[in-house]
Amino acid sequence: MTGHRMMRCWNLPEGRCCMESDSSSFNRIPQKAICISLFASLILILLALGLTGHLGFPQRHLQNEQHQTVRFTAPDPTGVLLLNQSAVVDQQNGLVTFSVTSGANQTSTVLFDIKHGLICYQPVHQEICFLRTMETSDYENVRSLLQASVHKQSQFQLSVNETRRQTEFLGVLSASQTDVLTLEEPLKLLCQNRTIYWTKRTEGPGKQRLVYFCIDICFPNSICVSVCFYYLPE
Repeated sequence: MTGHRMMRCWNLPEGRCCMESDSSSFNRIPQKAICISLFASLILILLALGLTGHLGFPQRHLQNEQHQTVRFTAPDPTGVLLLNQSAVVDQQNGLVTFSVTSGANQTSTVLFDIKHGLICYQPVHQEICFLRTMETSDYENVRSLLQASVHKQSQFQLSVNETRRQTEFLGVLSASQTDVLTLEEPLKLLCQNRTIYWTKRTEGPGKQRLVYFCIDICFPNSICVSVCFYYLPE
C-alpha cells in the first residue's frame, strides 16, 4: 500500500526549506537535519569559491596589495618640476612599469620585465615598441626601486644637484621587427597592435645619425638615465 505524500516546511535562519515525503517514512528520516546540512554545504561551497578567487572580489583585493605605486619628483629652486614620473612595482611577477611624463605633459611607458630580463620602451603618441635585454646596471637600478617598495616608500623627491646623470644610446635594428605573439604576456599586452623592434646598446649615433628621441628615467638610488634612440643602417 502506497503512503500518502506529505509536504513539510521549516523556517531556518538560512531560509525556508520544504520537503515532500511518504507518510510511512516521514518519521524515520530526520528531514529537518537534511535541510540544515544542505544549507551548510552551500555556504561552505560559496566560501571556498570566494577564498580561491572564483567570485572575483578577493582576487582583486589581493592584486591591489601586490602592486605599489612609487612617485618621483625633482623640482628646481623655483619649484618647477624637472621630473614627474611614477613606477608601479609588481613584486610577485618581477615587473616594474614606469610612466614618464615630459614637460609637454606627455607620458611614455617603460616596462622592466625582471623575470625575463627584458626592457620595453613605448614612446608617447607612437605606435611602436623598442626592446632590449637587461644589463647589470639595469638590475642594480631596479633593485633600489624594489627595496623601496618593500619598505613601503611611495614618494621620492630627488635633488637636482645630487643626482647622477647618465646617457645611454640604443641603436634601433630596423631589420629586426618582431611579432608580438613571440613575447611574454606583460610585453605582449603593452605592445599589442604596435610595431616592435629590437635595439642594442652603442657608443653613440655619430655625426651621420640623428637621435630619434630620448626618455629620462630616475631611480631611488639618485641615478637618472637618459635613454636615447636612433636608427642603425640596415
